[in-house]
Amino acid sequence: MQRLARWTNLSETTFVLPHTVPEADYRLRIFTPGGELPFAGHPTLGSARAWLDGGGMPRHPDRVVQECAAGLVTVRRGEDSVSFAAPPRVRDGVLDDDCLNRIVAAFGITRDWVVAHQWVDNGPGWAVVQLATAEEVLALEPDLALVPAAMVGAIGAYPEGSEYDFEMRTFAPGVGVPEDPACGSMNAAVGQWLTSTGTAPSTYRVSQGARLGRAASIEIAADTDGTVWVSGAAVICVRGTITL
Repeated sequence: MQRLARWTNLSETTFVLPHTVPEADYRLRIFTPGGELPFAGHPTLGSARAWLDGGGMPRHPDRVVQECAAGLVTVRRGEDSVSFAAPPRVRDGVLDDDCLNRIVAAFGITRDWVVAHQWVDNGPGWAVVQLATAEEVLALEPDLALVPAAMVGAIGAYPEGSEYDFEMRTFAPGVGVPEDPACGSMNAAVGQWLTSTGTAPSTYRVSQGARLGRAASIEIAADTDGTVWVSGAAVICVRGTITL
């Protein structure tokens, strides 16, 4: 599986397998070109869409339950989108000074640019810094050789009344993904952080991938019980077979 993921050279390549727990509809293994992830967001949505389009029959008509190394993840399907319930974070809290200083150095900025920072790790190991504006996020020219953690992100707000509320960028050179055009796992954990602290409203929209010419639109919604849902469009754009 890892060799195939390295060959496809996509952000993630997933493999749908029989489930091992009765609550799940299937088991998913997720690989980047550089290694396996316990959880990833947009591969979760894309794999659910592909499984359903391929004739998969969920145990419950209104949802799909994915088994992965991070546990069970619920996926809801709508007419034009799919959404997953953010799994719990395994690490949160502010970044330590050394990690923050290394991120700042990698981004080529100073610490006074950073409005807030947080571990937002729901399996892959994400750390994020919040900058004052979306424009500052889009202007980043990171030195990927200096990125201290496997996966680092930056988020900044757009002016009120804009099409999007935030711009997100995520970098994962440690697992072979210099910059991800759309990252569900980071948006999920950041959504938990921002909505729980009141930094963001219970529903908001994120733009990601603009610097790559792959602009993604991601919807975040927090239920009254605190569950955060990450939604986006997922379409089948390639079909084929691989001869091994």
